[in-house]
Amino acid sequence: MMADTLLAAAIQMCSGDDLQHNLARAAQLVGEAAQAAARFVALPEYFYLMPADERARLPLAEAFDNGPLQAQMASLARQHGIWLLAGTLPLQSGDAAHFHNSSLLFSPDGQCTARYDKMHLFGFRHGDEYYAEADTMQAGDQPISADTPWGSLRLSVCYDLRFPELYRQPPAPGLISAPAAFTRTTGQAHWDLLLRTRAVENLAFVIAPAQCGRHPGGKETYGHSMIVDPWGQVLACHEEGEGMALARLDLSGQAAWRARLPALQHRRL
Repeated sequence: MMADTLLAAAIQMCSGDDLQHNLARAAQLVGEAAQAAARFVALPEYFYLMPADERARLPLAEAFDNGPLQAQMASLARQHGIWLLAGTLPLQSGDAAHFHNSSLLFSPDGQCTARYDKMHLFGFRHGDEYYAEADTMQAGDQPISADTPWGSLRLSVCYDLRFPELYRQPPAPGLISAPAAFTRTTGQAHWDLLLRTRAVENLAFVIAPAQCGRHPGGKETYGHSMIVDPWGQVLACHEEGEGMALARLDLSGQAAWRARLPALQHRRL
């Protein structure tokens, strides 16, 4: 039987180029969320490293289910007895020059129950601001859902939010995760809009932890980690600085929201 309520936490970080510091800070914030009684805790994209040179992530890429970064996330989930979404971690792609930017879901017993490789890689140029994830990353090729005590979770990452068809694949999600490192430029224009739109389109709760502030090399991210309900209402938002958005999700009301509209047609690409 599906649980009626969920206290969820979307953690916001300002990660830098010190791996151990980032991991320690992530563990601290996860612990604070668990202490606040959150049962589902989500870390942002690149929580482990936001370097000046994107190639610095390549040597950290691990084989799936075998590596210290994954082991630490599994340990955190077990320690606190929570469902932990490890925003993104670098996993090997079979090409030494590229890695998969992978979102991993760990159950309270420390098992990785879902792996999603980011499908849509971000590219952006605006004056001196330049991003090209395809230079160091290999895109994933399939949507991924995970069964949780609160229903079906559709995993996604950051730029995926611009591609609504990703969320329209069966099974229909009750929850959507969207860990991100949205740039300040694009975040100011589109972050809130995209999160609320994906929630309304799918009548799903959206949990979106984010990077914030200035990072090595001068990159700036928007923050504003959010949890949005199926009617498009922002339940919680942590705007600036490190911390978390914490909200209680009423799953029992989701059926009522779905009953207000005709059945959603989820289809394969």
